[in-house]
Amino acid sequence: MKRLGIALLAAAGFVSLAHAADLPTTKAPEEKPKPNCWASVWDWLNASASDCPISAYGITLYGTLDVDVTDLHNAVGSNPSGATDSYGIQKNAFESKGLFSINGLSTSVVGLKMKEEVLPYDWSVIGVLEAGVNPYSGMFYNGPRTLTDNNVRPAGNYPWQNRNADSSRAGQWDNSQAFLGVSNPVYGTLTFGRTNSLANDVTSAYDPVASGAFSLIGFSASFAGFGNTETVRPNTAFTYRLTYQNFRAAAQVQVGGYGVGNATNGMYQGQLGADFGALSVDGVLSWAKDAVSLSTFGGSNIACLTYANCFINVNNAYYDPNSVLKATLSNNFGAELTAKYKWDPFTIYGGWIYARQMNPSDDYLTGFPTLSEGIFVPQGYFNNGVYTNSAITVNAYNNQKVLNTFWTGVRWKGVWLSNLDAAVGFYYQGQNNYNTSSCTGTGPFISSSKCAGSQDGLSFFLDWKPFKRVDVYGGIMVTNVYGGIANGYFSTSSVFNPFTKTTYSFDTARTQNYDPTVGIRVRF
Repeated sequence: MKRLGIALLAAAGFVSLAHAADLPTTKAPEEKPKPNCWASVWDWLNASASDCPISAYGITLYGTLDVDVTDLHNAVGSNPSGATDSYGIQKNAFESKGLFSINGLSTSVVGLKMKEEVLPYDWSVIGVLEAGVNPYSGMFYNGPRTLTDNNVRPAGNYPWQNRNADSSRAGQWDNSQAFLGVSNPVYGTLTFGRTNSLANDVTSAYDPVASGAFSLIGFSASFAGFGNTETVRPNTAFTYRLTYQNFRAAAQVQVGGYGVGNATNGMYQGQLGADFGALSVDGVLSWAKDAVSLSTFGGSNIACLTYANCFINVNNAYYDPNSVLKATLSNNFGAELTAKYKWDPFTIYGGWIYARQMNPSDDYLTGFPTLSEGIFVPQGYFNNGVYTNSAITVNAYNNQKVLNTFWTGVRWKGVWLSNLDAAVGFYYQGQNNYNTSSCTGTGPFISSSKCAGSQDGLSFFLDWKPFKRVDVYGGIMVTNVYGGIANGYFSTSSVFNPFTKTTYSFDTARTQNYDPTVGIRVRF
């Protein structure tokens, strides 16, 4: 019986082979030939950066160039150290202005990335080194430097300020990212160094417009920084990311403080997310200790010995205005919840950010270095036996400041043309009344920036890709400020009457901006 069973199995096998031999054969699909990237400029433009990387020995050179032309309703002049112009509403804006601008769609950068599969068990060594460079001036982006450039300029009248804003990009050769790590398809990725915060990456991924010129949360990193722009790129952080099936998790711990190029004395973030078919959701929790927000000096503390030789008097000491800034410190708690749903050809986006700012754990009245080399917050002095420092504010949030940000929008891929995308977005932020006294006045003339208020942005955007490496884009964002957030948003002008020989000064509200912009982005 045993031999009979073996014989029957063998016979069945031969029959199966005979039938299989009669079936039509199917050829394996031929591999798509790789494009000849360097045959002509046309071929190079029509091949994506991933199709034709500039690589050698596992290291890839990449970059983005983004330039545009914009017409700003309320604006200030460009700054050679700045990463953007005043696409969003700005307190120091004073006139309508047309500009050759930058980074309307994304930030112009140049970088190197590495992935080397040199370790056993599918482990790889990875790394990124990336710098943001102003394409017009050739300078590394430096937010603190833009602030010092305006130390001796008034915000609301002549000789007027140019573009200035605090930033985590502070003139470093690695002002975007610089990290090394290891990666495994099963056990995840662990990196150390300068990197985006988890909240920064999540906010970008769930922004329907995702640009500097047409998105309120893309224009200012303070949203992803839970009130502070500098915290979106910790300089010495361990970051761990893990993906399991359709779930993902991440954790980030910043080690070290101001002395090693960080904007806090400790920051911790955690992320959970998942994909459920066409629906994606992500959430982030964050805590930052002694977060720094920098601002300019101005007013009566400026002493000019000659027209071109000015000093800043801080705590009974005189400083070069190019070397010092004010600081406000806070402890920040933040939470973020985002979602998007893909319904071809549409993707619908939504998000909420909660930020709570409190007085800091430490006062640092003896001063400290900023993120930008050569720029510092000055030390204090003894006043009637009490050590004080007028350059540092540590009690800005005796009443805690709460910010709630909401946004929604839709992105439409292939509108009219297969390589044309359209997007609309609406953004809103409200703050509580954390003032210790009553609020009087309205709009830009309200008594305090700590009064309850809000800001919003509405945007429309088109992105045409004539080649794989090229985006030609255009759009507009309208931004408004109200209540306490509008405090100080006005400019002062003067008119001389030759008959009465008197000068009349008047204030003009600057609480709305719109920025029709067209530009081009090229990636390599």
